[in-house]
Amino acid sequence: MLIIPIKEGENIDRALKRYKRKVRNTKLLNNLRENKHFTKKSVKKRKQLGKASYKQHLQDQENQ
Repeated sequence: MLIIPIKEGENIDRALKRYKRKVRNTKLLNNLRENKHFTKKSVKKRKQLGKASYKQHLQDQENQ
């Protein structure tokens, strides 16, 4: 659970902005979406390898 202390006289929009930033930084929504359905370890590993190869490809293009 995320707790956002609101200072006295603080605008509610500013507090909402801080809350949204905190949610994004903690990757709370990503974890909730990930845990919505079970994924096998082999599928997770394949996805990680795909991301790694894509990043490597981008880095190789950048260095050329």
